Amino acid sequence: MPAPYPVFDLHCDTADRLAWPTLPDALKRATGLAAYGPGDEQDPAGVRSIARNRCHVSLDGIAQTPWAQCFACFIPDEITPEQAQGFYRHVMDNLAAQAEQHSDRLRLVSSAREIRPALEQGLIVGVRTIENARMLGFEPALVGALAREGVLMASLSWNGAGPLASGHDTERPLSHTGIRVLGTLERAGIVIDVSHLNDPCFSDVVEHAERPFVASHSNSRAVCPAPRNLTDAQFAEIRDRGGLVGFNFADLFITESGTPTFDDISRHLDRWLTLGGEDVIALGSDFDGCDTPPCIATAADMPAFQELLAQRFGEKITRKLCAENALAFFERWAN
Repeated sequence: MPAPYPVFDLHCDTADRLAWPTLPDALKRATGLAAYGPGDEQDPAGVRSIARNRCHVSLDGIAQTPWAQCFACFIPDEITPEQAQGFYRHVMDNLAAQAEQHSDRLRLVSSAREIRPALEQGLIVGVRTIENARMLGFEPALVGALAREGVLMASLSWNGAGPLASGHDTERPLSHTGIRVLGTLERAGIVIDVSHLNDPCFSDVVEHAERPFVASHSNSRAVCPAPRNLTDAQFAEIRDRGGLVGFNFADLFITESGTPTFDDISRHLDRWLTLGGEDVIALGSDFDGCDTPPCIATAADMPAFQELLAQRFGEKITRKLCAENALAFFERWAN
């Protein structure tokens, strides 16, 4: 097997899963979840270390693949905006402690300019992001602190209605606070992630955003009609603005029924390529936040998955999809 291509994955929930065993009881009760992933409650020790674990993402699983990983702090809808800041702090402090403990292998960056040099040094790169930045509805002034800490991307909602925006559980548009926060995030240098926004909120972002934005983990709605996927028009909007779309490995966003195959994955990528998306497509695995197909069940499967990609799409497209488009986007954003 040839050497693996570099990877820049736009989304995983591994940071939450690793932090969950030590989550304060009040926050755990608020979520209603005793454990984050299947089987974690019976084996909390198996989800404590980023180096070796039973998660989708681990340093040992990544192995020798050059890899930049966006580690989202996913904030559940059940967490109030007032609680969300403490939840975020716990998850990201745990991630920082993991990076410090394994500093010979993992580096958390604070700027997009640091990603490529760290990869070239042979390090696994960690990028801080937020999924459902609902605490900004309670305290918008936190945006500056998040940017200084190194948060590079944030979404305004998860599935339900929040203080900033709404997911597909409702048809509500962006709130007035959400519109203000969107602009504040852009000015602070934090990329807007539209993956969980419902269609009215997506349209509001199109109206109000002044910079390119990203769908970190969304697929093609023309291929699989899950509302979390993007319409062709939405993909084209992201394309025309110079944005980025990360392909989601979640089985329910790949195919309507059955176990997804590599051919099912290829249909989404083919659709986007026919829409002129060669420089737009990226990876947005949603590792540790979904059920994944057998051909890319965990990070350890990436080299074999890349071989399938190269056979189907060629080396040039595979390199762009796996890392080059994402690296180029964030480097443009930083400049």
